[in-house]
Amino acid sequence: MIFKRTDDRRGEPRRPVNLRGVVSAPGYEVACVITDLSDKGLRVRLDRAAAPPERAMVVDVVEAAVYDVQVRWREGMEAGFTIISKASLRGLTPARLTLAREAWLRAGGR
Repeated sequence: MIFKRTDDRRGEPRRPVNLRGVVSAPGYEVACVITDLSDKGLRVRLDRAAAPPERAMVVDVVEAAVYDVQVRWREGMEAGFTIISKASLRGLTPARLTLAREAWLRAGGR
């Protein structure tokens, strides 16, 4: 039997994942694990206790995807983000994704 949590306010289903990632912004780069993902948001567990900036990019290293995100909540070494947009880091990328692409390459992306 499956029970739906009544305090979960998401409008779309989330799926648990275990993806290697990087949270990147000017002057900020921290490794993370993406633990939940939905069409409109994601949750990460940061590698160290360094609060992410209000606006950042979360890089999915394996999928070569970058999410432009805004912080929704922070608690300890976890953070939840609202997804603003998603893009690929493969091939040519726009200049606005330079930090994310460099973070992806440093993390071993190919």
